[in-house]
Amino acid sequence: MNLAGRLRPIVASLAALAATACVARADEVNDYPTSARAEYVYGCMKANGESRQSIEQCSCSIDVVASIVSYERYVTAETALSMSQVRGNLGTQFRTSEQANSAVNDLRRAQAEAEVRCF
Repeated sequence: MNLAGRLRPIVASLAALAATACVARADEVNDYPTSARAEYVYGCMKANGESRQSIEQCSCSIDVVASIVSYERYVTAETALSMSQVRGNLGTQFRTSEQANSAVNDLRRAQAEAEVRCF
């Protein structure tokens, strides 16, 4: 068997592996449910004007955030931000939690990156 005949199965295997990796990465980027993306875009548009340009920029923004922060981490950060506004002991627990603060910081870094790329 010549060299090309021996390499063909290896090349085919590598191509299949690369395709699988691309699909897996796409699934990771698209792990945000449509409702979460829509809610983000709606809030973003309220903060940045309700224009066609803001739809494009806010849609870009959530795509960037989703590519950087997993949906699970995003939910943790959103919950922490929401609950930290509660007065009293419960709100204090969310404001002082290291895990919550870490998730919020990750989300803020992702939003800053989205700001640079999209706005």
